[in-house]
Amino acid sequence: MRYRFKLRVYYEDTDLAGIVYYANYLRFIERARTEFVRSLGVDQGALKRNAGKVLVVKKLASEFLAPARFDDVLSVETQLLNCSGARIELKQDIYRDSELLFMSRVSLACVNEKGKPVRVPEEIKSGLLRDARALEIGGQAV
Repeated sequence: MRYRFKLRVYYEDTDLAGIVYYANYLRFIERARTEFVRSLGVDQGALKRNAGKVLVVKKLASEFLAPARFDDVLSVETQLLNCSGARIELKQDIYRDSELLFMSRVSLACVNEKGKPVRVPEEIKSGLLRDARALEIGGQAV
């Protein structure tokens, strides 16, 4: 499954050189991940309140390929790579039109209130796997 999240670069996102400040790319992919999970029908606030579980970034690798600038419209594409017992692996790339600007691979861990790894909630896992299967049998990708 590939999920697309669009955003516009604001002045506050840029640095003295007029390009997007590097840390803001992490904010952009975080927003996209939040909306990606929401698109699966998962309320992360309720998951924390009711089950005491949250998703946290365990590992992130990224590469900056070209700068984004003020007023650019960007697309963050999030794609599931793997979903195992307590971990979700995603590919998150940022584009301006068809130009790839930023690449990242993100591993999420599911943890309890004490920070201990726990199994990914079934509602998230089934949503991820359902959408991945739909694409395999002719569903639509973004």
